Amino acid sequence: MQIAVVGTGYVGLVTGACFAETGNHVICVDIDANKVERLKKGEVPIYEPGLDIIFERNTKQGRLSFTTNLLEAIKDAAIIFLALPTPPGADGSADLSYILKVAKDLSEIIVDYKVIVDKSTVPVGTAEKVSTILEQSLSKNLFDVVSNPEFLREGVAVDDFLKPDRVVIGTSSARAQKLMRQLYEPFVRQGNPIFFMDVRSAEMTKYAANAYLATRISFMNEISNLCEILGADVDMVRKGMGSDSRIGKRFLFPGVGYGGSCFPKDVQALAKTANDNNYPFHILSSVMQVNDNQRIILANKIINRFNGNLKGLNIAVWGLAFKPNTDDIREAPALFIIEKLLAAGATIKAFDPEAMPNVQKTLGDRIIYVNEPYEALIEADALAIVTEWSQFRAPGFKIMKQLMRQPQIFDGRNLYDLDQMTEEGFYYESMGRSVIS
Repeated sequence: MQIAVVGTGYVGLVTGACFAETGNHVICVDIDANKVERLKKGEVPIYEPGLDIIFERNTKQGRLSFTTNLLEAIKDAAIIFLALPTPPGADGSADLSYILKVAKDLSEIIVDYKVIVDKSTVPVGTAEKVSTILEQSLSKNLFDVVSNPEFLREGVAVDDFLKPDRVVIGTSSARAQKLMRQLYEPFVRQGNPIFFMDVRSAEMTKYAANAYLATRISFMNEISNLCEILGADVDMVRKGMGSDSRIGKRFLFPGVGYGGSCFPKDVQALAKTANDNNYPFHILSSVMQVNDNQRIILANKIINRFNGNLKGLNIAVWGLAFKPNTDDIREAPALFIIEKLLAAGATIKAFDPEAMPNVQKTLGDRIIYVNEPYEALIEADALAIVTEWSQFRAPGFKIMKQLMRQPQIFDGRNLYDLDQMTEEGFYYESMGRSVIS
């Protein structure tokens, strides 16, 4: 099948490469000429495990190509995916200007039937807005607008796309449904479902899923904070909860809050939609408030340990990305923690396997970037662990103790065993567990 993907951001690039991997011919289009040139030269602009392999294979074999010319991309395409940014506005609403602009452009160049797919996360009613714009210039029999939300987890996005738990497709058109089923059947050969539903329900499904997962995270962080006050161990509580088949064990890990491109934006957008329709979505308001507070709890632990004054102190930070296996720092808790520590007078030495170039664009030379984790510990008065990269899980504690000026660890991800921290002689604060002093 001939496919066009408009937008070569995180979702667009993964979508295009994965569709090419199953034998389709995909043209990705972007208005950023420099980015397109880099892609043509084989440069993958984001870090996502496994993406570089399928990117290289499919570009070499001619199934994946890139252009800045929208007409060239869509001319022979049966399906056009819109994978464009929908950044949050000041009021939390999703900015649809990119999608609606492309819809207008498409209305002027489409000459035969196309399925136009909203792949971006968009508010309920967006497909209707796209259709309205297209109808201004096109006959209704030349297009169908479909909602096909993505459920990709950064760090395992390629696997998620190639082996999806489910595929959600919103359309009332039998013609569009047939094409979309044909496109996705190679991805669900093991029997995972393709759910066809009306467009509005499909749009709502993405927001509902992300808002619920964000709610689980914030709920567990509240339990973690209460465990600290009561002297309970959140790890034991988490295991006891997670073994209940009605609950399950995923998204019950306490930490420094959620970040990234999806949860913060989608929770805000759903809350804004509810507000616009005169429905007070109290749970989501609480979820956002808890997350805002949680992002600075680790910084407060450090500041309180030093009686509110970090002047002259070196704080090492391990992990800058919002989660492991990505270089994405959008709404990353590390950025909020670092800002708080800098304001208290600390000098920050930071390490992350992938995200440092992106952080440098944001924070510049306000912090020190090091090439490996132990380098950050030299003369450090404390270590803050913010992102749970695998390489942080089993460090050399004796080496760490030798390098640090004060052997103190503030663990925002509960990576280490409390008994081991006692044996190794560290001062150790984590989330929802006893303090080792």
